[in-house]
Amino acid sequence: MTPEQMLALVERQKNAFIAAGAVDASTRQDRLDRLEALLRENQDALLAALVADFGSRCLEQARLTEIAVPINEIRATRKLIPGWMKDERRPLPLLMRLLGADARIRYQPLGCVGIIVPWNFPIYLAMGPLIGVLAAGNRAIIKPSEFTPRVAEQFAAIFPRYFDATEVAIVTGEAEVSAAFSGLPFDHLVFTGAGSIARHVMAAAAKHLVPVTLELGGKSPVLFGEGADVTAAALKIMDFKLSNAGQICIAPDYLLVPEQRLDEVIGALQAAAAKLYPTLLANPDYTSIVNRRHFERLTRLIDDALGAGVRCVEINPGNESFAAQPAGQHKLMPRLFVDPGDERAIMREEIFGPLLPVKTYRDIAGAIAYINRHDRPLALYYFGDANGTEVEQVLGRTLSGGVTINDIAAHAGCETLPFGGVGPSGMGAYHGRDGFRQFSHARSVYRQARVDFATRFGMRPPFGPKFADRVRQYMKG
Repeated sequence: MTPEQMLALVERQKNAFIAAGAVDASTRQDRLDRLEALLRENQDALLAALVADFGSRCLEQARLTEIAVPINEIRATRKLIPGWMKDERRPLPLLMRLLGADARIRYQPLGCVGIIVPWNFPIYLAMGPLIGVLAAGNRAIIKPSEFTPRVAEQFAAIFPRYFDATEVAIVTGEAEVSAAFSGLPFDHLVFTGAGSIARHVMAAAAKHLVPVTLELGGKSPVLFGEGADVTAAALKIMDFKLSNAGQICIAPDYLLVPEQRLDEVIGALQAAAAKLYPTLLANPDYTSIVNRRHFERLTRLIDDALGAGVRCVEINPGNESFAAQPAGQHKLMPRLFVDPGDERAIMREEIFGPLLPVKTYRDIAGAIAYINRHDRPLALYYFGDANGTEVEQVLGRTLSGGVTINDIAAHAGCETLPFGGVGPSGMGAYHGRDGFRQFSHARSVYRQARVDFATRFGMRPPFGPKFADRVRQYMKG
């Protein structure tokens, strides 16, 4: 689409939204039912497109994360919509309530919401925000990533069979289309992706004062406490880190390990990786890097660290050669980098691949100080005593989008918790009720009491003793 065509589509959705009036629960539930049918009935075509875009993608894991998880979220959300839509009563002084005053919050849809989707989970990260957008009663226009063109083509072909363009529409195209999309006069804009791109998205949205939800990333740390079960922690870390070859916004980006346990942790990580992935190149469970561009970016991180003499531990259980791979496949050997300096590119950039720095620390205060010297991450992970004083120090003295204790990413899979970042890792959150509220306007509605309080208490001119008494009472609390 041209910018003019995209603008016309936004206006069509806005006009349809206004013409339809209040969006009842059954309309919202019907849209979610159609979204579930879209996923269920077209899952094979969507997953085939995903595998083709990556060159090699774990099909079982993709069916879970890209299809089953959003279907489960749709079903849970559908049941709760009527309750979420109910007005939320707010407290008032007893006398005002007795005389008929009433204060409530009514959650109303915003209108037309734009959704810019990244390439790493191109189906789920379209569906996740869309579920909240539709539950809140909005319309949506989705811009899939140009790095997963086959999935984008499937979206463009499939969505019109389930939704009129005034309900949900798809816009495809390269980076220049995404740039123009960011500057459209939406009622809200959701962007998931890199912080460097988010700055441009936010600047473009500001031209029309469009509020934004930014789901970014950053360098999410894993902190080993003194009492950590290293073997159990290593399995959970490598399971998630090597899932999708590390191309996940909340993947562990570096480890903080007590000095005296460094060798123990490295050994446990190697053993865990070998257990999960005995081979890599021909293993359908191990995903390829999405394209040559990102493969070369990760290679530059490796070369920068190796050129500086950083110790590298290669994880290659099958002793395979990665020099020659099938056309379109860009699998990368997992590697650990031990105590790289902060000036190294692998410690300055979000990795988004199967590379994992392991940093050491002497005491918990030093580890916390290290985390706080860097941008606030999207996720923070702690392994140790879940109820001890150490974990409370970590929770009380750090700030991140979310935290999981003694596991990896579990907070993101909990639909009753909001998912989002803070500072450079994002703004706004969705999932469950928090998504419903993120994409709604919390409208204050006040119904005045039958008695005119302002007149009765001397709060109108000409002011006199009653007014002065009332002011003093306000200040007393």
